Amino acid sequence: MFIKTYLITFTVFLGIDAVWLTLIANKFYSKYLGYIMKTNVNFVAAGLFYLLFVVGLVVFSVLPALEKNSWTQALFLGGLLGLISYATYDLTNLATIKDWPLIVTIVDMVWGTVLGASVSVISYFISKKFKFTN
Repeated sequence: MFIKTYLITFTVFLGIDAVWLTLIANKFYSKYLGYIMKTNVNFVAAGLFYLLFVVGLVVFSVLPALEKNSWTQALFLGGLLGLISYATYDLTNLATIKDWPLIVTIVDMVWGTVLGASVSVISYFISKKFKFTN
């Protein structure tokens, strides 16, 4: 059940985050962080984050919600994990990097919350549809 749920959640995550990255994030981050952005993305580091974040969503949000048959639990726990994950990065940067923009921290934390919640709920419903439950 974990592997099927993971693959669903990973696919949903990639789809939603791709929309964010292509339509919004590139211009936003260039505007506020262009002075420190790399010209080439470290895809290994990005990929590791994606793989680990999705493990967190599956273990701490999607599977518990499936066990309790509660999409609202998926919504809440996924949003909370997204908030905590993105806040860890952004609040640390706000605390330690000179001239780190507060707006980036706020937008990232909101995005992490929306991303975690939406990916978890969508993955919950897809998993239920295909009966990937205990």
